[in-house]
Amino acid sequence: MRRIPVLISGLAALALALSPGLAEARAGDGGSFGSRGGMTYTAPPPTRTAPYSAEPMQRSMTPSAPQPSYGGGPAYQQPMRSGGGFMSGLMGGLIGAGIGGLLLGHGFLGGGMGIFGFLGMLLQLALLFFVVRWVYRLVTGGRSPAMAGGPGIFAQRSVPGAGPMPSGSAARPGGPPPIALSPADYQQFEQLLQGIQAAWSAHNLAGLQAMATPEMVSYFSEQLSAQVSRGVRNTVTDVRLESGDLSQAWTEQGRDYATVAMRFSMIDVTRDASGRVVDGSAGEHVTATEIWTFVRSRGGRWILSAIQQTR
Repeated sequence: MRRIPVLISGLAALALALSPGLAEARAGDGGSFGSRGGMTYTAPPPTRTAPYSAEPMQRSMTPSAPQPSYGGGPAYQQPMRSGGGFMSGLMGGLIGAGIGGLLLGHGFLGGGMGIFGFLGMLLQLALLFFVVRWVYRLVTGGRSPAMAGGPGIFAQRSVPGAGPMPSGSAARPGGPPPIALSPADYQQFEQLLQGIQAAWSAHNLAGLQAMATPEMVSYFSEQLSAQVSRGVRNTVTDVRLESGDLSQAWTEQGRDYATVAMRFSMIDVTRDASGRVVDGSAGEHVTATEIWTFVRSRGGRWILSAIQQTR
């Protein structure tokens, strides 16, 4: 009987660990994917908005090739997103806790070092995570309206002195030829940020096709289909660009590329089929920092070609 509360706590923690992640529900699901031309597997230079650069690509249709990459190590090989690693780690931890309990005389399931003790610890960690997350959202949500700027804030933040740090690979000898951007380009980037989030919220694939590469649309389509399968719908509204600056801008094979860091706030809410909020808050802004890459044909308009999360 004394083990029943521990069992309930462990099952609750296990359910939280295995439940679908909804916290990163905006366009892109908080992942890193897409193509940056010949720079796909090279880290974008850090900026003031994203001083620690970007996570490596998780998915890309660009073939990988040996080249200097993230952190100066071997070329990054693209892994497919999967829950296998998490499940393997979780099951390994459970089995290890059970064996530890046996060795200490508590039994495979019982005692402070058994499986139930391990699951109870998981529950405490999960509760701590949600408390910290709630406090963070409360703080950032309260500041967002005061930090919001006008339509020209991206261009204003991308003037000389607010661009990439000197380590920018576009400026290295042998790198791709850099190009200059105008305030109109930065305004397009801000408009695309807001337009893509709006099309994502409306499940408007036609709208996404007009603003992103076919590769990016295919990833968005998979993620929206997953929402439908889970019986939920994510909406991102009131998107406000807080700060943004240029990481790289270059040309290759008749196309222009621009990688920019953007910190933006939004109301990010996920609801189930009945309209009940299952993640986020309809009255609370959250903030995200991402690195977006845009591409255009010569003389054409910019469209989204990659999204990367910051480290």
